[in-house]
Amino acid sequence: MTVTTYGWLVLAFPLAGSLLIGLTFKALPQRLHGVIGVLAILLAFLSAVAMFFKLQDLGEEHRQVVSVGWDYAKTVGVDAQLSILVDPLSTLMCLVVAGVSTLIHLYSFAYMGGDRGYSRFFAYLNFFVFSMLLLVLAANFFLLIVGWAFVGAASYFLISFWYRRTTATRAGIKAFVINVLGDVGLVLGTYFIFRGTHTLDFLTTFHEVDRAFTVNEPSLVAGCILLLVGAFAKSAQVPLHTWLPDAMEGPTPVSALIHAATMVTAGVYLIARLHPLFERAPDAAAVGAIIGCITLLVAATIGLVVTDLKRVIAYSTMSQIGYMIMGVSSAAYAAGMFHLMTHAFFKALLFMAAGSVISAMGGIQDLDRMSGFRKAMPFTFACMVIGGLALSGIPPFSGFFSKDEIISLEFDRGGWHTILGVAGYLGAFMTAIYTFRMIFRAFFGEPSPEAQELEHGHLYHAPEPTNPATGEVEDTDVGFPGPEHHIAEREGSMKVAMGSLAVLAIIGGFLQIPGVTNSLHTFLEPTFADSRFYADLEPSAGTQWVGLIVGAAIGLAGIAIAWRLWGDGRRPELATRFGALHRFLVNKWYFDEVIDFLVVRPVAWFGRFAQGAIERGIVDGVLVGGASGTIRALSAAVRGVQTGYLRYYAALLLVGLTALGAYFLVSA
Repeated sequence: MTVTTYGWLVLAFPLAGSLLIGLTFKALPQRLHGVIGVLAILLAFLSAVAMFFKLQDLGEEHRQVVSVGWDYAKTVGVDAQLSILVDPLSTLMCLVVAGVSTLIHLYSFAYMGGDRGYSRFFAYLNFFVFSMLLLVLAANFFLLIVGWAFVGAASYFLISFWYRRTTATRAGIKAFVINVLGDVGLVLGTYFIFRGTHTLDFLTTFHEVDRAFTVNEPSLVAGCILLLVGAFAKSAQVPLHTWLPDAMEGPTPVSALIHAATMVTAGVYLIARLHPLFERAPDAAAVGAIIGCITLLVAATIGLVVTDLKRVIAYSTMSQIGYMIMGVSSAAYAAGMFHLMTHAFFKALLFMAAGSVISAMGGIQDLDRMSGFRKAMPFTFACMVIGGLALSGIPPFSGFFSKDEIISLEFDRGGWHTILGVAGYLGAFMTAIYTFRMIFRAFFGEPSPEAQELEHGHLYHAPEPTNPATGEVEDTDVGFPGPEHHIAEREGSMKVAMGSLAVLAIIGGFLQIPGVTNSLHTFLEPTFADSRFYADLEPSAGTQWVGLIVGAAIGLAGIAIAWRLWGDGRRPELATRFGALHRFLVNKWYFDEVIDFLVVRPVAWFGRFAQGAIERGIVDGVLVGGASGTIRALSAAVRGVQTGYLRYYAALLLVGLTALGAYFLVSA
């Protein structure tokens, strides 16, 4: 089979899995649907592996292969095709997306056991993975937009999966609305690019961009900034980030899937894929780099005070995506994609470990209620520590190599990029603090009642299941989390998934060791061969090692501060000592309130005004009511003359002829 055949199979398996589960919803047992869901994504991953080896068999100059499945529209300059592009970048994304998603599916097989929506969950999960793979394999803007929209729709299904929870449905709607705003930006940005290049095909666009646009031509900059709007919405960058923490209302495997390897990385992939456009519009690229930098700092500060376990990890995702956006917008393409890969490993691991702890707490997510789980859950604790060390950039864990490579390349660019490098180190310092604040508070100190019960061999179950966000009582039979809870210490499939990710979080960084290995950079080179930065933006191994040492020292200092403040279960009164700052950060920099005041309320007011004044007054009253009233009056008049008497009809005919004759006499 050819390399593109495997590319089509990567798409076919998750789509087939989603359709098969949906069509046999009542015909097959739920557990069998779980098996189908896991196997579908596993087969997609194996196809991606075969695609990788087939691609390696081709010469470097031939490693961008397009396969057209169907011409949707090819007329008047529009070349909208169902086509895929297999190259090193899309292959890397397929390996990461399908590989990590396989482990998340395996984790879900046990974690979601007993939930009433088990089959529906796996159908949605397969569709989500298919949508993301379609996005990364798209060979043109047309199919990219389709995959982009599918990912947004699938995220709505999964975030609001527990549809009886008002908090979950609101979070799903919020995510959907913000992502639709990003979709609009993506479509409008595509229009600007298409107007200049007269093609939707990626490779043709890249070939034509230098001819079609001058450097920083206003239409190109506008198009690229609109594309960034799509990237910022999908990847939760300031100010379009507010949906991301609320997305924690979905089941924990959904959080792992959305935040680790799929949805939030789409913006990073988009900028990397469209790098010739952004290099031709450096002003737009600068906007991306600055917003990424701002996002990583904003999210890190909020992570310092959040007490919801999953939301701490969510803000760390937002911060780490900021690093990636900053990297790829600064032409550090391999470094950005490297961090995307390693982040997928340790972030999925952290969410899985968090899900295990939340299950042990009977669904409670509040760090203030947790403590002392170290002895009761040794495997979960070990996985959480490995993920935390990787996230904090401690050697030899994967994040140590990938995050600091982005920072080193920012310093290598020089100029104003040096400020971004300094901000990157500041963000790394805060990352280590909030990560180990979470770990120390959940696993150290005196065991909580739930931890004590688990130490005695009993998994805690709340007598009356409640929504952890609102405290409302929930019926586990309909549209809420199921009555069962599952932890890694007792479920083999959860342990296999988490153990595999723990190994990857440890060794994943070895692909790019300065002065030793350069595997990922070399593999991606055919995709970025047209970049004027890719070959030249390469600091010396000595410079990179200095950066790594500085980064490690900063990470260790952050862990030391976290231990000083929260070690052994300590609870310092920081909220009272720094009251105003604490309130500011707890309220998430008041982004929600500002957006509500500037956007939501005016739009809602205009909607009410339009409904009352325009729809009811003009449309219903004048256009609909007025037209129908006129017709009713004319109908009544016509009915009035329909008497059935011949003399009346003759008189009407005579009057009509007289009026017609008078008209011609006057007009003459």
